[in-house]
Amino acid sequence: MCGAELKNLPEGVQRVAAELQRRGHPHLPQMLDDAARTAQQAADALGILVGQVAKSIIFRRKSDDAAVLVVTSGDRHVDEKKVEAHVGGKIGRADAEFVKSRTGFSIGGVSPVAHATPPVTLIDQDLLRFEVVWAAAGHPHGVFPLHPSDLQRLTGAPVVDVVQAPVADASATQAAA
Repeated sequence: MCGAELKNLPEGVQRVAAELQRRGHPHLPQMLDDAARTAQQAADALGILVGQVAKSIIFRRKSDDAAVLVVTSGDRHVDEKKVEAHVGGKIGRADAEFVKSRTGFSIGGVSPVAHATPPVTLIDQDLLRFEVVWAAAGHPHGVFPLHPSDLQRLTGAPVVDVVQAPVADASATQAAA
């Protein structure tokens, strides 16, 4: 992308593109025709597995009001107790106003990089199952591809277990009994 193309993008996507360029990431944001506010919408739009969506979830650490970013696989659910163990304190859900003020992004477009205020960040180890994942790029229509290890390089965050154990299919469990 050249400078002229960047000016036509939403402000959040411009910030993400600039950060990716600054950090030498080879893939810049792409704009989707339809919004990808959920992991399923992103997967459908990109023709990928839901697990390949690197969803960014913001929590609020109660002790100091810090933003906590958990980048997790789109087919997993965050285990808040595990997150609390990694960030040293209780966390709570963050509302839209908190997310926007701390990250500079609206819910549905929170990128793992280029935050207004750097958050405490954790990366879900289950993302490493994939060769390529897709993350939000600062807008509900913006996404960019990367290798899961690039998330660690770009954010400096640890790769840890932060998700609930996948629930076994009840029919498979019954069949095995």
